[in-house]
Amino acid sequence: MLTTSRVPLAIMAKVPMPGEVKTRLCPPLTPEQAASLARCFLQDRVEQIAGIETAAPIVAFAPAERADALRRLLPGRVRLVPQSGADLGARLDRVLTDLLAEGASGAIAVDADSPSLPTAFLRQACADLLDGTAEVVLGPCEDGGYYLIGLRAPAPELFRAMPWSTPAVLEETLARVRRLGRRLVLLPPWFDVDRGEDLTRLRAGVAAAPAGARRAARPFVPPRTLAFLRTALR
Repeated sequence: MLTTSRVPLAIMAKVPMPGEVKTRLCPPLTPEQAASLARCFLQDRVEQIAGIETAAPIVAFAPAERADALRRLLPGRVRLVPQSGADLGARLDRVLTDLLAEGASGAIAVDADSPSLPTAFLRQACADLLDGTAEVVLGPCEDGGYYLIGLRAPAPELFRAMPWSTPAVLEETLARVRRLGRRLVLLPPWFDVDRGEDLTRLRAGVAAAPAGARRAARPFVPPRTLAFLRTALR
């Protein structure tokens, strides 16, 4: 059961199957390797969120008929919620609206494709929703989309007829938030891993982060993902 002291933080993910996930990473990866990497991304994100005392980890997954396969990959304490809807916007709207209807003070959807995303950004998103600083929280991606969106109340207008998978997503979302008059917190930008060069950047960026770096800017070290890359990118 959700409580008002914890924000449900839903990871939007596909069940990792060869040929169906991270296909833009093939090459340099094979479809089997891409599925293994997607599994690492998801498991690392679940572990990251589980360490945040103000968050309740959830995996919002597709397709719904592969729930058993996904369950075998994740700890039993992690709640699984099947996605539903004709496009990404409908699925995001449904996940967030349903979680808010359960009585949470806010709800967040986050991707599984930005494995080094600093934990501090997720903590901030939870805190800003819990204390009412924000009615909408957005985490911008460098490619013009966003890695995270959080709401204190349903906002279907932010998801309908959106130009998904284009660089216009973030700016269009910001324009709609302004039209709705909702208080906004914009998190620092980060990058997701979609192409072969992103794999090298991910590995190098985590390795280069100094131990004394400012906590808010310190990349998360995803253990399974880095172990996979050490093997795959020799």
